[in-house]
Amino acid sequence: MSDNTRSVTNDAVKNAKSLISKGNFSTAARALSALLERHPQDIEALYCLAVCQRKQSQHNEAFETLQRVFELQPENSPAHQERAYNFRALGQLPEAINAFEKAVELNPALHGSWRALSVMPDYSRADEALMQLRWLSSLPAELVSVASYMHQGFLNKAESLCRQFLKRQPHHPEAMRLLAQLGSKFQILDDAEFLLKSCVEFHPDFLHARLDYVEVLHRRQKFDQALKQAQTLFSLDPQNVGFEVSLGNAQQACGDYTAAVTTYRSAINKVSDNPSVHLALGHALKTSGEVEPAIDAYRTAYRVKPDFGDAYWSLANLKTYQFEENEIDRMQTHEQASATSAIDRIHLCFALGKAFEDKQDYAQSFHYYQRGNSLKKAECRYDAQWIKRELNYQLENFDQSFFEQKAALAKQHQCLAPDPIFIVGLPRAGSTLLEQILASHSQVDGTLELANIIGMAHSFNGRRAIKDKPKYPAVLMDIDAQRCKALGERYIEETNAHRQGAPFFIDKMPNNFRHIALIHLILPNAKIIDARREPMACCFSGYKQLFAEGQEFSYGLEDIGNYYNDYVEIMKHWDEVLPGKILRVQHEDVISDLPTQVERMLNFCGLQFEQSCVDFHQSKRPVRTPSSEQVRQPIYKSGMHLWKSYTDYLNPLKQALTKD
Repeated sequence: MSDNTRSVTNDAVKNAKSLISKGNFSTAARALSALLERHPQDIEALYCLAVCQRKQSQHNEAFETLQRVFELQPENSPAHQERAYNFRALGQLPEAINAFEKAVELNPALHGSWRALSVMPDYSRADEALMQLRWLSSLPAELVSVASYMHQGFLNKAESLCRQFLKRQPHHPEAMRLLAQLGSKFQILDDAEFLLKSCVEFHPDFLHARLDYVEVLHRRQKFDQALKQAQTLFSLDPQNVGFEVSLGNAQQACGDYTAAVTTYRSAINKVSDNPSVHLALGHALKTSGEVEPAIDAYRTAYRVKPDFGDAYWSLANLKTYQFEENEIDRMQTHEQASATSAIDRIHLCFALGKAFEDKQDYAQSFHYYQRGNSLKKAECRYDAQWIKRELNYQLENFDQSFFEQKAALAKQHQCLAPDPIFIVGLPRAGSTLLEQILASHSQVDGTLELANIIGMAHSFNGRRAIKDKPKYPAVLMDIDAQRCKALGERYIEETNAHRQGAPFFIDKMPNNFRHIALIHLILPNAKIIDARREPMACCFSGYKQLFAEGQEFSYGLEDIGNYYNDYVEIMKHWDEVLPGKILRVQHEDVISDLPTQVERMLNFCGLQFEQSCVDFHQSKRPVRTPSSEQVRQPIYKSGMHLWKSYTDYLNPLKQALTKD
């Protein structure tokens, strides 16, 4: 749409809003309908038309109009609020509550939804809604606008307004908190951490800020610090179930699963109808290897909230759980229900894909995998070209002479720590198995998928609009030796909290293959293992996995095939310009000849052979990835060629993988 056309449509919508404010709903509806004939995908016009239809008691028409909004923008918070108003008008109160809750989940600055929830008959969380409403009403209008802009995705606009406000009131607690939230959304987590630390120092009783501080520390994987803050938060209000759950999350992140389970159960005793707490309990039990109690917790979660997709998906994600027929029937019913939220529908689709896979009904299974991926992709806004440009820059600029020149300039200014063993590749390529093998060695600590390297890459970019050109990785061309050394030392220091005292440790963040240049510059003695798997098996396994975050490329068959190609190309480049730096371990070779591959990896890492690495499945260490139950079993081959059962549906993937 041209700027001129956009200006005309904006004026038309503005005029329609003026008519709505005056109560001229039918006139406004006619004008909006005429506008939509020319621009049928104008979201604001669709939303305003739905308002007009509701005001005229045309509820079915309003639902149809709102469905058009959700097809274009599933997470449109005002549309979810408008949907709730229609349910309420029809007396469908449970559906109205779900829609209002979805609206404030997407945009906590929606007064209307909080007001409606606060007076909803027999609503168990009405007091919480009233507290949120009062809190919003107490804020300056500018900060309410900041929050609204932020939750609608207008981040730069929100940041500009927030900074203007802070110039006038530098230590305003909510303004500091909002600016920190914006820093988190920009992936500038160190800024967010600093702002929240300052906020709780200036305003120690501002519990919202302290809760955000716990969450940012958690995202930065500073789990010990997060635990201390969570303990303080809970001590300030021991009856607050949200604070108690935050404490349980912090305990779990620190590896104290016994304490986390106790905390979650205490929270459940206070509020037994909160499905998310049962889910969190299940995750803690699963990670510590208590599978049957975890299953009970997940089942309780979906009994509390029958359409709770994440509970069903968590059962499926055990990889060993077999759904009963009545569970499959319920999942299908909820997946088709119009009141089911987008996120629940996505979880249900992936769970149903696994359920029918286990029944060997591959046509039905793929139907649900494809539907779940399509819904997830619609909300991700994945930009394949952005990834391609990033990797192409490295191919064109980071050659052997670049690294030789950097090494010559470094001289004594290097972080020579040999501690890290990076396992990189694509998700579902067998990296968890390799970690479990190596972490079974007495000299190696297993950790988790550490976010430190990716965080460094984000910090180079700073704040930027989506249209702005990223500074990373080009900024590495001019990075000096002192900065490289400082970053390497910072990495070693920050990751120390995840170690148990062994000389070496594993960082198995798969996406670090995109940052090997950075890793080599700051940690030249680090070992890197490339976990490689046969492309069709790897890509399809990723396609049928719903990830918590960070793998947006995996929700389209063509996207994941292209991503795999880009990965292979950049890894070939590193083999050429950094010979001997990376050990490639093929998953199929590990399955067919485990002892040989164990010996290869140990030799590469400079470690003596230990039988415990071959007997990795006997390890009792917690595993936090989707493969947790699989790596607690001996090597098996049953899943190696599962993709062949879906071969008739995978042509876009095949074509992507075979194109030049």
